[in-house]
Amino acid sequence: QVQLVESGGGLVQAGGSLRLSCTGSGRTFSSYAMGWFRQAPGKEREFVVGISWSGENTYYADSVKGRFTISRDNAKNTVYLQMNSLKVEDTAVYYCAADRFRNRYYPPANQGDFGAWGQGTQVTVSA
Repeated sequence: QVQLVESGGGLVQAGGSLRLSCTGSGRTFSSYAMGWFRQAPGKEREFVVGISWSGENTYYADSVKGRFTISRDNAKNTVYLQMNSLKVEDTAVYYCAADRFRNRYYPPANQGDFGAWGQGTQVTVSA
């Protein structure tokens, strides 16, 4: 079972940028599609973006499309989330997650499809 640790969260003004990182343990990290989710205060956790095991395929929520970019470096067991043009409504705890199954060609978007989760990192966007 892969273990995940997020980093890179913080406080930023609206319009600014942050880059989140998620580093996984285990030799099989590169076999799993990965996803980023977020949970704002008082709201359900929601899907943000996913990336296939190879990095070839990505899938973005409409709310972040054009502003966020996911990438991965399998040699470093790390997935990145570059967040630009941040808005106040992007404020949330951001979680990375690993697919339950290996080598999925397209990344899943449902929380139930992910079997390992990080502890989360807080992103706060001020007006």
